[in-house]
Amino acid sequence: MFIVINGGGKVASYLARTMLESGHDVALIERRREIVEKLTAELPDRALIIHGDGCDSQFQEDAGVSRADVFVASTGDDDDNLVACQLSKVAFGVPRAIARVNNPKNERIFNALGIEAISSTNIISRMIEEEATVGDIRTLIALRRGRMAIVEIELPTDRCVVCDRDIASLNLPSDCILVALIRGDDEIVTVHGDTRLQPGDTVIAFTNVDRERDLKKALTGT
Repeated sequence: MFIVINGGGKVASYLARTMLESGHDVALIERRREIVEKLTAELPDRALIIHGDGCDSQFQEDAGVSRADVFVASTGDDDDNLVACQLSKVAFGVPRAIARVNNPKNERIFNALGIEAISSTNIISRMIEEEATVGDIRTLIALRRGRMAIVEIELPTDRCVVCDRDIASLNLPSDCILVALIRGDDEIVTVHGDTRLQPGDTVIAFTNVDRERDLKKALTGT
């Protein structure tokens, strides 16, 4: 799969790294030179990083949007995200466009234009309402209009109920898949069936939001 991401912030860089670790091809478009330099130093060499404006067709063309499977607009500006996604769909025919939406009131506009909208404000609201998502489990990004999410859960450093066990042996709830581990300061471990969890690991999981409580209990025992 080939993914083009407009924006170079924390969400974009994490998504890019995860997709690259999974074997996908990624291009990022970022207008801030200092962020471009940071991404160039931190991401694997095969990531294509374009210094430019993702709302400009020239830079989208340079990034290869015409052959992309997914276009993601992850800047902090809703107007820019809307323009960038619309450009990718209309000018380059990208089959799927996903946008970060900072003002939930704008979700309706994005959805009406066939853009999958992710509202960070709505995610935070749900985290406040559902106590199980505060502290032990944190939503990184919501997908499919909030029905699925990529979350992170930090395993305890003592009395860890799943540590030193293979991933394949865990009794995880349905609709929950472990995709990666963050170990130490910056080591990212791709998860396989024989991967063993260690105390203090941060687990990145793809889950149905209705099963988050069950996932937390399966990994932490609480």
